[in-house]
Amino acid sequence: MNRIPVGVLGATGAVGQRFVQLLAGHPWFEVTAVAGSERSAGRPYGEACRWVIGGDPPPEVAALTVQPLEPGLPARLVFSALPGSVARDVEESFARAGYAVCSNAAACRQDPSIPLLCPEVNAGHLALVRRQQAERGWPGFIVTSPNCTTTGIVLPLKPLDEAFGLERVQAVSMQATSGAGYPGVASLDILGNVVPYIDGEECKIEQETVLLLGRLVDGRREPAAVAVSAQANRVPVLDGHTTCLSLGFRRPPAVEEAVAALEAFRGPEVVRGLPSAPERPVVVRREPDRPQPQRDRDAGGGMAVSVGRVRPCPLLDLRLVSVSHNTLRGAAGGAVLNAELLVAEGLV
Repeated sequence: MNRIPVGVLGATGAVGQRFVQLLAGHPWFEVTAVAGSERSAGRPYGEACRWVIGGDPPPEVAALTVQPLEPGLPARLVFSALPGSVARDVEESFARAGYAVCSNAAACRQDPSIPLLCPEVNAGHLALVRRQQAERGWPGFIVTSPNCTTTGIVLPLKPLDEAFGLERVQAVSMQATSGAGYPGVASLDILGNVVPYIDGEECKIEQETVLLLGRLVDGRREPAAVAVSAQANRVPVLDGHTTCLSLGFRRPPAVEEAVAALEAFRGPEVVRGLPSAPERPVVVRREPDRPQPQRDRDAGGGMAVSVGRVRPCPLLDLRLVSVSHNTLRGAAGGAVLNAELLVAEGLV
């Protein structure tokens, strides 16, 4: 197939750089445009961008001129790594102009006609795209990715919910500093310390989890009837979010039943075989001290969630620990997988 021309909005930031890195050599997509703030626009990308993720910018992208954040880019699809303060207005302007927008920003996640998508969990929610276009009169559309921590939670919850009927979730996250963007958390705040507050994070986890596990009823999102309580902490880890989960079920499983459900999970057929899809979305570790972010965040090329310490819970029914790569599966990689699903479903 001829590669699809794509653009990256907010291309000079840390998440934008990850998009550029992941899309270099992608079999389906070719970066033909990068866009950024007025400070960067008009300059070569390699000059405007302070590359912070290792290595160097791909030469073919480094030579591109950074464009303003407005429609007119030579692309059919754009990936948004924009900050929340500007994301909604810019993304909507591109959708009105006919672009498909795959957003990593939080601005539109709660909009009832905009899919909040994790392909292995709720690929069917792409049906909202047609409703979005019909209601707004847009030739294009917006699809959003979940919060980075939510992604690492909802992937293991999906097979457990399907098998045993999830009712209650208690989540305690230990989130890497890279989740705060660049330059991130001040060293005097994080070194030798834990910060028990991340602005807006707990609300995102609680709201997004039930939307992702929910269903569409008459073309509208119906959140799952699951109670979710989240506590979010920033810890001195560079990459990889760790979450401790305690779970309650309608039909409480034995540990080995839960492990079997997790190991058997592959997601819907349409997702399997997409270029960025991991062979196993959930990798179960049986060692007593795993998963760990340093050892397990790169499972499945950084696109799988590692789960371990599955055991009975004296307060609820089951407890486990999950680790996911927050800047790959939890950010740019998740949005690229969403875009691949759009292509597979004929929406791009």
